[in-house]
Amino acid sequence: MAAASISLICLFLVLGVFQQSCQGSDSFACNPKDARTKDLPFCRVTLPIQDRVRDLLARLTLQEKVKLLVNTALPVPRLGIKGYEWWSEALHGVSNVGPGTKFGGDFPGATSFPQVITTAASFNASLWEAIGRVVSDEARAMYNGGVAGLTFWSPNVNILRDPRWGRGQETPGEDPLVVGRYAASYVRGLQGNDGNLLKVAACCKHFTAYDLDNWNGVDRFHFNARVSKQDMEETFDVPFKMCVKEGKVASVMCSYNQVNGVPTCADPNLLKKTVRAQWRLDGYIVSDCDSVGVFYDSQHYTSTPEEAAADAIKAGLDLDCGPFLGVHSEEAVQKGLLKEVDIDNALVNTVTVQMRLGMFDNNAAGSSSSSYARLGPKDVCSPAHQDLALEAATQGIVLLKNHGLSLPLSTRRHRTLAVIGPNSDATLTMIGNYAGVACGYTTPLQGLGKYASRTLHQPGCADVACANDTLFGAAIDAARQADATVLVMGLDQSIEAEFRDRVGLLLPGRQQDLVSKVAAASKGPTVLVLMSGGPIDVSFANNDPRIGGILWAGYPGQAGGAAIARVLFGTTNPGGKLPMTWYPQEYLRNLAMTAMEMRSSPSKGYPGRTYRFYKGPVVYPFGHGLSYTKFVQTIPNNVPSVTVVSIPLDGRHHTTYLNKTTTTTINDSSSFGKAIRVTHAKCSKLSVGLDVDVRNVGNRDGSHTLLVLSSPPRQGGWAPPHKQLVAFEKVYVPANTQRRVRINIHVCKHLSVVDGSGIRRIPMGRHKLHIGDLMHSVSLQPATL
Repeated sequence: MAAASISLICLFLVLGVFQQSCQGSDSFACNPKDARTKDLPFCRVTLPIQDRVRDLLARLTLQEKVKLLVNTALPVPRLGIKGYEWWSEALHGVSNVGPGTKFGGDFPGATSFPQVITTAASFNASLWEAIGRVVSDEARAMYNGGVAGLTFWSPNVNILRDPRWGRGQETPGEDPLVVGRYAASYVRGLQGNDGNLLKVAACCKHFTAYDLDNWNGVDRFHFNARVSKQDMEETFDVPFKMCVKEGKVASVMCSYNQVNGVPTCADPNLLKKTVRAQWRLDGYIVSDCDSVGVFYDSQHYTSTPEEAAADAIKAGLDLDCGPFLGVHSEEAVQKGLLKEVDIDNALVNTVTVQMRLGMFDNNAAGSSSSSYARLGPKDVCSPAHQDLALEAATQGIVLLKNHGLSLPLSTRRHRTLAVIGPNSDATLTMIGNYAGVACGYTTPLQGLGKYASRTLHQPGCADVACANDTLFGAAIDAARQADATVLVMGLDQSIEAEFRDRVGLLLPGRQQDLVSKVAAASKGPTVLVLMSGGPIDVSFANNDPRIGGILWAGYPGQAGGAAIARVLFGTTNPGGKLPMTWYPQEYLRNLAMTAMEMRSSPSKGYPGRTYRFYKGPVVYPFGHGLSYTKFVQTIPNNVPSVTVVSIPLDGRHHTTYLNKTTTTTINDSSSFGKAIRVTHAKCSKLSVGLDVDVRNVGNRDGSHTLLVLSSPPRQGGWAPPHKQLVAFEKVYVPANTQRRVRINIHVCKHLSVVDGSGIRRIPMGRHKLHIGDLMHSVSLQPATL
């Protein structure tokens, strides 16, 4: 969201929307005590929702309708409908970033889970859904208390394409499958499982190819992302498609940027054709805040504001975060640029979601509102919820280095602990951006203090900018006196944030100097703990034998300090894996953030993006993460080394292979090689099952992340990813025991690739599955061969 857009919304505050707004216990509509409306069809819960929506729209005037096209929707007093603020946020806990949620009174705070990039490192889809359930419990409780809405514009499911992106922290990382599975899991947790009814309405954002905020004079309001059809289908759109089709999300948000010269919020190919028609979104499409105004005022996409309003609505936009559509849509109708039925079509989508939320039901039996009416203050910041925040933080921590088994620390041998660094006593830093007011905090200093008999605390730097060495001396002295030293360094929102992309990948200011000098002086083991959203080039620390261990904690949420301490002292065995590649600073040489191509181009000196296309040196690879125990993966002896799968066609296409002369199903051109279009195959039950045994041969219980990557056959000139994640599972394995994990790989989804025209195909031939050091092959062939 644009910070500046908040001031624009104040226009509607002046109009008095909050004097007649409804949250929770104060009926939004259909008050049974209101004789004017209680018997109207749109208030009858026994009627189908589509009939109720149709009845309501038929009663509204054009002037009333256009005031419902904006996030700060005005009331319709004559129909007993109060105003409603659509904009609330719940990225990793209920947030007060949007004006729809307020903290105070009975709701002084809400559970603040780790930032998304940290939670993604758990690779635990059941955890992601559990967090969503807790967040929606607290959201409904706050709605019932009159301090929140029910429409939450989360999660952020953009791909972390460039390591400098300031909002990378909000995303689940760089891999499309991980991001998409996170999206579907978190959305299911938020929205509930009560059929067509919604607990809260989630929103997957920002559609699409949005991953630049403000870099080198280019900002998101003016950026035209030039994206190939191949990269769009293969990378940028994958999480959104999964969010809509698998997560059944109730909303999608279009972004500020243009894609190939067209603003996303004015592009019917993206909104109407793709999201609505192809993916079958059952919900509404909303703009990022003031996006319509941006493409008129900043991008100059249309000549008049009325044309901008018409283009957005006709493209498929249903709701404007900002005042633009409320101001200009009526005149667009009067000028013939827009029809009233176009506005009706938009309102059908928004009002339907409100009815699925129970906002027109007044807690009638069986409605969504009645199902969650019991939730209240006791359900916010409950002990169980805060325990889950601690568990999520613990699961998301990644052990990057453990030289000479420096970790875990010992409460017996490491009684005096030096705790050093600008993030060593952090609170707000731990919750990242798009956070609310936490229930409380456990800082790293506090968490470590519960394990050490004595702590020697020195910040070392005044802040993460670490502009000078003024505080170095005291930090070095503390390290000389301690049995062990923990440096808590890294970034915060002053370095990476919305509208603040990073300029490099190194630790800011003099931080590296402080780390090296403290490590040289420390009389005991030195451990480096990093807080950040994006990757950091800490090659110096990885190569320094005096630094025994390195942990990445991301932004670990309200319980971050307790989680860090549990991992450092071995109460919990670390099991996180990096959801993004950690590149060296050299990777950025001559690499513009504006270059959207995923594939490398050696002739142009272009390195490629993410582990799927970049083959150069890394600090730590995607999926890296160590443990205090050792896991061994094996494939059972009775499993053949090659699994053969025949690909049946859908019946509308030829079932014989005649070398490109009589069928378009099998493509045998030199540019692509033998492959079947996904749309021509019978895909619904086409999957590969593989058993993998995971044995913990160490003496500590632990959780293991099983990652399965595929290398498709290399044929022709179509340049697929050199490897891509096709499945992952989290498994808990006690010491000296074994667990069998069943991996299911959907052939059409996970073993297909995308050609240069954006067409998804299934390459025939041998696909190599890599599971750590193991390799298993899947041979695909047409069903008739």
